[in-house]
Amino acid sequence: MDTAVHDTLREQLVAERDRLRAELLEMGWGGQGLQFDEGFADSGQVTAERGEVEALAGNLVATLDEVEHALAKFESGDYGTCERCGQDIGEPRLEANPAAMMCMICASKKR
Repeated sequence: MDTAVHDTLREQLVAERDRLRAELLEMGWGGQGLQFDEGFADSGQVTAERGEVEALAGNLVATLDEVEHALAKFESGDYGTCERCGQDIGEPRLEANPAAMMCMICASKKR
């Protein structure tokens, strides 16, 4: 992989990690889950909204985990290698999804 592309993808992942962390912090994510204040109402509507916020936070945490995993692969020198077959993932796929863990062939088999 071209060094400039490699560096750009890493920068994108770092920016995405920082954005996700900031968004989770803004939502009240404390690493152990969402922190709601004592005055948080317990009506059905509020409970439903709380469930939506928790689902959104869960998706953000899952995405953050993928981004951090990709960044760890940079550190280990394995970035861009498919975790299933060991082949190169390919620049077009990584440019579309810098946190991709599998090549297109393996990703399509997973479904």
